[in-house]
Formats: sequence, structure tokens, C-alpha cells
Amino acid sequence: MNTSSISTPPIRHKRQITGISAILLPFKAGVDWKGFEAHTRRTKKCGLMPAINMDTGYANLIGPAVREEALSRASSIAGEHGFVAGAFIGDKPGDRWDPRKYEKQVKLITRYGGVPVIFQSYGLIHQTGKAIVSAYRQIADMCDSFIGFELGKMFMPFGTIYDADTFRGIMQIKQCIGCKHSSLRRESEWERLAIRDRERPDFKVFTGNDLAVDMVMYGSDYLLGLSTFAPDAFALRDSYWKCGDNRFYELNDVLQYLGFFSFRAPVPAYKHSAAQFLKLRGWIESNNTHPRARKRPASDIPILAGILSMLEEKMS
Repeated sequence: MNTSSISTPPIRHKRQITGISAILLPFKAGVDWKGFEAHTRRTKKCGLMPAINMDTGYANLIGPAVREEALSRASSIAGEHGFVAGAFIGDKPGDRWDPRKYEKQVKLITRYGGVPVIFQSYGLIHQTGKAIVSAYRQIADMCDSFIGFELGKMFMPFGTIYDADTFRGIMQIKQCIGCKHSSLRRESEWERLAIRDRERPDFKVFTGNDLAVDMVMYGSDYLLGLSTFAPDAFALRDSYWKCGDNRFYELNDVLQYLGFFSFRAPVPAYKHSAAQFLKLRGWIESNNTHPRARKRPASDIPILAGILSMLEEKMS
């Protein structure tokens, strides 16, 4: 389908929005577990579901010990079915689809009570559409429920955005309760919403478009990295939408300004922006990031401080 021909969907006023927020894994000299726990707890208290070991948790950079420690700590805070977590396998270009690697990660997440979010991999995406759907059916046999994930290459080189038929096939798997869509393109997401509305209305399309956080107005829910900067602001914005309060729009505008600034190229450096912002808020002790992650300049900090002042004004 030519996405440029897709009609803008109707605005869905006064809708209950489901918000999932990807938790930043903070660093000092090493992982700041105290900061991680506090932020997970804070996010849960705001009414958003924490997402652990996602891109914001450096899923492609952390090792097995850190991955499991994050799951254990999140489980003690959020409880069973109270959080989602990335199932990341880290294969290499040219590798074949290997369901055993996914099963190991899926079982690990479900053992701690989380719902798996299935990261793509080279072996998964380098198949035909029908084979990709078959692979997700194999994953469905490993757990009671999971969330799919389409990831644009601006985030990770092993990501891809599926064609409409492949998306439809995945959506028809009953254990797949939703799919995070991170193309950063409105038209692709609108297409998925239209398919969802026609064929499976209970299915969640979780926007991962940090450059268009107003996608919730059209029927998307969200699983965002941007919301880790301000889960309290996102929760307030969502409550405004449910109540039909026009303060939604100005608060959303400031959040979008934060998204435009933080998710500029190189996009993966947004995680350092998040650390800078959370330190400005006094929520973590250091704005360090993973040693191998992309960095932002210190000159960003005054700009982020200005956005924070705007955000606090809209929330007061």
C-alpha cells in the first residue's frame, strides 16, 4: 500500500490511553541500581507500566547479568504482569532465525512475571513475510502473551518495518496482544490502526513515534522512550485527554518539543539526553550513560533546563 494515500483517521476524544514507559538504565561509574529502582517505582506510581531492558535500557549493550538483575528488581517493584521487558537476542548479520535463542529470553522474562516485547533480529527479519509470521507463531507457543515490535533502522540496524500483510499476520496471533511501531512515520502507523480497527479492535498499536506523541489522539497507545524523561507529565497529559480537558494540547506541545530536541540525529543519543534531563530533575545522581552509547554535548543541558521550566509551568 502507498502510505502517502492513507487518510487521516478520526480523532478519538475522551479515550483511556494505555501508557508504557521504557525505563532508562542510569549509570554512575557503573549501573546506578538505586536510581533504576526509584525511576521504575516512580513510573509505576504515575500510572504508566514500566518497560525494562528496552532500547532505553541499552538492550543491545548490556550483558546477561545486568539484564537479569534489571528483571529481578523490576519484578520486586511492579509485580507479576505489572511490567513488560525486551526479549533481545543479539545475533549477527547473516545469522539464521533461531527460536531457541528467543525461547531463552522469553522464558527468562516470564519467570520474573513480565510480558515479553520481541526485539527484531537479523535472523528474524531476513526471511519472507510468511516465514516471519511463522516465527512469531513459534514465539506464541513459548508464552501466554507478548508484544511485537517493529523498529526502524534509525534506532537499530537489525530492525525493519513490516509490510501490511506481515503486520496483519502477526496481529492475528492471539497471544500477540499488541505491537510497538517505531517507524517515526505517521502514515505507517495510521495504516496499522485502520487494519486493527477492521480486524481486531482489542489489539494495541503502541506508538514508538517520539516525533509524534499526539498519535494517541488517533487511537494509538504508546510504548515510548521519551516518556522516561517525564512519566508524570505523560500521565497528566493522558488524564487530560480522557477528561476532554484542553490543557492536553499545550502540555503535549511541550513534550513534543522535548522529543524533537532529544531525538534529533544521531537518534540513539536520546538516551544520554534522558540522563541529562533526569539529572536536571534531581531524579538520578549522574548524567553518565553506558560507556559504549552515543553521547550528547554538555551544551544541551541549558536547553533541556529551559524545556523543563516550560514543562513545569504547564503541569502547575
